[in-house]
Amino acid sequence: MAASASCATPYSNAPSSLSRSLSLQYRELCNLPYKCKQHQNARIGFSVENNKGFGTWKTSSPSSLRVFCLRDTQAAAVTAKSWDKLILSSDTPVLVEFHATWCGPCQMVHRVIDEIAGEYSGRLKCYVLDADREPKVAENYDIKAVPVVLLFKNGEKFESVIGTMPKEFYVAAIERLLSS
Repeated sequence: MAASASCATPYSNAPSSLSRSLSLQYRELCNLPYKCKQHQNARIGFSVENNKGFGTWKTSSPSSLRVFCLRDTQAAAVTAKSWDKLILSSDTPVLVEFHATWCGPCQMVHRVIDEIAGEYSGRLKCYVLDADREPKVAENYDIKAVPVVLLFKNGEKFESVIGTMPKEFYVAAIERLLSS
């Protein structure tokens, strides 16, 4: 059974989020689209432009409220250009997470994949692929929704895990891959 979660789009189209005071606390900002409390080196930036019933505010940058939480990641990004070399030609089994930047559940899966990448270092290579930026790769593997985790061995797709699942689902699939 999949864990229940909804996609949280970045606040580019959500002026209703500005009904709160603009003097949001650090923790509140980190909780808006993505939870980043566990990361010590989070960098937050925002700019506002709104004139829908809350007065008129405008900053030098005309974008809506956005929250950025930057952190180190264990899983490297893969692109269409590097796909063959990193995934299909790898001697080591490979895990690839297909995600989108606007997808909240994908952020939860990122954290799980980062943990797995550390735990299986040397036995499994972990990568992430932005399905919006690399649509041809996503189409080749019939990715219709994100998050999806594909496991590869000897250049062949071995198994897939669709949706946001508990870590145990990913670990079980990886153990099946490694024992085959």
